Amino acid sequence: MEVTLLGTGAPAGLPRPDCPCAVCATSLGAAARAATAVLVDSTLLLDLTPGAAFAAARAGHSLGGVRQALLSHPHDGPPVEVPAGLPQPGRVPDGRELALLTGHRVRAVAMDAPGTGYAVTGPDGRRLLYLPPGGAPAGLEEGGEGGAEPYDMVLADVVGRPDALAKLRAVGAVGAATDVVAVHVDHDVPAGPELTRRLATAGARAVPDGSTLGVGVYEDVSAVPDVPRRTLVLGGARSGKSVEAERRLESFPDVLYVATGGSRGGDTEWASRVAAHRERRPGSWRTTETCDLVPLLGEAGPPLLIDCLSLWLTDAMDSVGAWDDAVWADGGERALRARVGELVAAVRGARRTVVLVSNEVGSGIVPATASGRRYRDELGKVNAGVAGECESVVLVVAGQCVVLRG
Repeated sequence: MEVTLLGTGAPAGLPRPDCPCAVCATSLGAAARAATAVLVDSTLLLDLTPGAAFAAARAGHSLGGVRQALLSHPHDGPPVEVPAGLPQPGRVPDGRELALLTGHRVRAVAMDAPGTGYAVTGPDGRRLLYLPPGGAPAGLEEGGEGGAEPYDMVLADVVGRPDALAKLRAVGAVGAATDVVAVHVDHDVPAGPELTRRLATAGARAVPDGSTLGVGVYEDVSAVPDVPRRTLVLGGARSGKSVEAERRLESFPDVLYVATGGSRGGDTEWASRVAAHRERRPGSWRTTETCDLVPLLGEAGPPLLIDCLSLWLTDAMDSVGAWDDAVWADGGERALRARVGELVAAVRGARRTVVLVSNEVGSGIVPATASGRRYRDELGKVNAGVAGECESVVLVVAGQCVVLRG
């Protein structure tokens, strides 16, 4: 089974008409995307969009062989002229299955938002899942997809609904070999390298309009991204580093969020910061407050997000009396080195997916006190040690991610 992506953009296309944003201004030429429409084996059309016939011709295909056209969007949208010879588009009721004479079977998948998803099984047994914009499969906990083998390919709104992938991964419908391709691409993320980087963190990729892909066949294995096991996200205060770290795991289920800052009872400003972080995180994530990171890194389990190492270091320096010059000279420095060495070794040995967050303070003002300078220096050493054990290291500046490694 093969699919041709006649368009890969949001329903309004990219760039959006009359939108002055920076993404739309730069989404020109090869970066432009028509509204998503998918041609399956030249016989099944998923979503009829304006210009679909011309898009098919540009991709070397014809709509003349289409025997069924199905709609996925929450509503039928503006009237679209149906090309001559093309059947009138329709919709399969949720849970019902449609069998085509071509040997394809199409099952309608219920969504948690208005719209219809389609699970397509080809004559060769390959399986494709196509989701509408802004939607994720519903009823997975009740076994809607549970127990099924992973799909060979998933076409979904990865940027807009990363939690859809998390839900599919949780029930085994998306596995390590599933080719996840982003469609319904809108102006939320700049086109080009930033979109590629953002999707890769979710184990997904984007392709240009007109691309033809074999379902379950990786013509270019290098195009299918591998999610790094260990990632260090650095950044200054309010740089967006925590948002970047959370974004990297929002398409994965059962993430354990490790907060190293504690509750700081009575500090209302700190409590508001903690609440803002908590509200951003998906409801399926669990949270634990601890600075005992070595055991967590040594355990098998779901992905781990540690925020942040700078607060972990504060706790570690407290525990060894590092703020007192006499204690520091009389074994405190040696004790801290051992604590940091244990942490770095645990990161090196981690077998679960780990994203760590830390502050980059070495480029700021030199602290006025000896203890402040000691903390700055030790944090630089912690960051360097952990970074050396990570496949991916990024620096966030003004909300923009600069890749340092990986």
